[in-house]
Amino acid sequence: MRAALLAVCLAAAPAAAQESAPETSEEEDGLSLMEEGARLFFRGIMSELDPALRELEGLTRELEPAVRDFAREMGPALRDLLGRVEDWSAYHPPEMLPNGDIIMRRKEPLEEPPAETEAPSGPVDL
Repeated sequence: MRAALLAVCLAAAPAAAQESAPETSEEEDGLSLMEEGARLFFRGIMSELDPALRELEGLTRELEPAVRDFAREMGPALRDLLGRVEDWSAYHPPEMLPNGDIIMRRKEPLEEPPAETEAPSGPVDL
């Protein structure tokens, strides 16, 4: 009997050792797979966009002096225009006419104030 009990205890020890490994739930596995997929996706997007972003950076370096000159020359006129226009959403985009003039049309024309009737020039009877 001792031998049988010893055999059962020795056989159960390896089985218990195998079961002691931590189990992960299906949700945790799915979440980690989703995280890894998202990480790979964004890494791929960044590697694709990197050359375009570097090219854009070079373009901005080239255009910076021209933009600074434009702002210096046109700044006062643009400030004046911004002071005159109260609501930009009330206007259509600017249009260039054949003669080179640039106009901005209102989306809805202003209502004309009612014309005042002329008062009679003679004496008024009350």
